[in-house]
Parts: sequence; C-alpha cells; structure tokens
Amino acid sequence: MDYRDRVVIDPEIRFGKPCVRGTRITVGDVLSYLASGISEQELLSDFPQLTREDVRACLAFAAERERRVVSIPAA
Repeated sequence: MDYRDRVVIDPEIRFGKPCVRGTRITVGDVLSYLASGISEQELLSDFPQLTREDVRACLAFAAERERRVVSIPAA
C-alpha cells in the first residue's frame, strides 16, 4: 500500500504531525487506539470519517518509518 495517498504532513494541521488526509486525526492517534486494544471496527465506528484503508495507511506509514530508523549497534 502507498500510504502517501492517505497520510499527509502539513505544518498548518496538528503542528505538522502526520494525519489522515482530510481529517485532523494523526497517525499516532490511530496507532495509540489500536495499541490500547480497541478493534479496527470499534475505531471505525468511533471515527466514521476514517476508512479501513486509512487505518492500513497509518500502519504502513509506521512500518516505513520503522524501517528508516537508524539502528545503533550494541557496545
């Protein structure tokens, strides 16, 4: 999935945090809800402006960011 169609970074929205396009919902918000145990279906019910594809785009964005993190070798 190409998350760039759904995740945008705009310095005028939520201080430049990555957000789902057309909303003020950040990728971090979506990930936090999922990490706390809320199901995808509950998340979509609580935030009807989100789609299943938006949730997957948030996960893809986080996965890509994780791959780009520079790891420091153990001493």
